[in-house]
Amino acid sequence: QVQLVESGGGLVQAGGSLRLSCAASGLFSSIRTMGWYRQAPGKQRELVATISSGGSTSYADSVKGRFTISRDNAKNTVYLQMNSLKPEDTAVYYCYTRFAVLGEYDTWGQGTQVTVSS
Repeated sequence: QVQLVESGGGLVQAGGSLRLSCAASGLFSSIRTMGWYRQAPGKQRELVATISSGGSTSYADSVKGRFTISRDNAKNTVYLQMNSLKPEDTAVYYCYTRFAVLGEYDTWGQGTQVTVSS
């Protein structure tokens, strides 16, 4: 089983920055894709960004040019640097990981609140 521990959420003014971190621990042979999703009140969970084990990245159109995803494979940690934050970025952000141990499995973090005030 893999556990994900997120940190870095909080309250920030529009135009500000935050950096989210998510560390994976537990029993696995490898970490595959890592990423971030978010869910705003009354809305469905949506993809924010993902990064493969080789470093290939993808982003939602709404965050391209403002958010940067990265990972440290030695620490099994994924980061999300969020710049030029907007009130519409307000949501609970969830870390996501696909890991391998006798097969591939998905797991999610508990979520961290990001609130952007106007």
